[in-house]
Amino acid sequence: MSCKSCTTGGCGSRTAVAADGSAVKGCGSGGCSTGGCNKLNSFDWLSDMAQPDAKSDVVEVKFKGGRKEYYRNVHQLDLTTGDYVVVEMPSGYHMGAVSMQGELVRLQLKRKNVKVNDDMKVIQRIANQRDLEKHEQAINRDLPTMYRAREIIRELKLNMKLSDVEYQSDNTKATFYYSSEERVDFRELIKALAGEFKIRVEMRQISLRQEAGRLGGIGSCGRELCCSTWLTDFKNITTSAARYQNLSLNPAKLSGQCGRLKCCLNYELDTYVDALRDIPTIDKPLETQKGRAFLQKTDIFRKIMWFGYSSESTWHPLAIKRVLEIVELNKKGVIPESFDVLTPVGEKEAIPVNELNSDLDQLDKKYAIKTGGKKKKKKKPPVKK
Repeated sequence: MSCKSCTTGGCGSRTAVAADGSAVKGCGSGGCSTGGCNKLNSFDWLSDMAQPDAKSDVVEVKFKGGRKEYYRNVHQLDLTTGDYVVVEMPSGYHMGAVSMQGELVRLQLKRKNVKVNDDMKVIQRIANQRDLEKHEQAINRDLPTMYRAREIIRELKLNMKLSDVEYQSDNTKATFYYSSEERVDFRELIKALAGEFKIRVEMRQISLRQEAGRLGGIGSCGRELCCSTWLTDFKNITTSAARYQNLSLNPAKLSGQCGRLKCCLNYELDTYVDALRDIPTIDKPLETQKGRAFLQKTDIFRKIMWFGYSSESTWHPLAIKRVLEIVELNKKGVIPESFDVLTPVGEKEAIPVNELNSDLDQLDKKYAIKTGGKKKKKKKPPVKK
């Protein structure tokens, strides 16, 4: 089986061979048209390093929609990342691709707190050509089944959204993934689906974030959704994350494909919280002789706060140190003259009179020295008789 729509080879490192013998780039999974090749990909960065003596026989297998599970390689099969294997299921068998093995699997098991015991399901064999053909037939049944199931849901008037259908490789069971805001009684739905498709039905409810991860898509950043490419743990996201980063509380801009707040709001949140420790909290406007100045915005990393008067549209930048000084003066009941001059108008230091008239005194002394001698009497002109 080869990739049908991938021509760049960006979805994987292997090269598949088409029916006519020509090379087809891609991972060879046949799911490139739905974006299945790049969902939660893994890179074995320990492949060129020597493995420890205690090797683990646990292998990570990836299925449709990026779902991953762990299986034991009890038969010591020679597996390579990307190989399709037939794995054991509670009822029947299923087929998936080996996504990780070796030391990285041991680290993943430790991180996810998964215990390895005899109850863990095993890998039965490497998939042959007949298994691949049967698996492809099961994949081709997914979309028609989902469309028909949605019609049945509308007929039964159930308040639920069916997002995906996954057939088991032996075509005996199908898992229906749905999302709903309330509890749904789908007993009649299961009977209708089982009678329509002659299969065992399993209903699995998923969250809206998990639904977006299974379906995939392009985010507002222009890249594929994080939940469908690498993100596996969905943490709680609140509007306070947007407030800390001075983002406008616009639901259209803060919401992702799933309709919930974007997961990327948490990526830089710790950096902003750490930077905000040095910035004071302004509960009320600053008081100056010019009027009351309200906080308009804060430049977190430059440590600058912008204030503006209600009577004008100009904003004044103030350093954090100057803001703290004005706040302390206001607490003491002192109203400074302006942002630049913190001394109140009535409390300006008086300039001494001597210093004020020092220039005049020097001029008086200068002229007093010149005129300090005896004055010569002017001779009166003789009086003509």
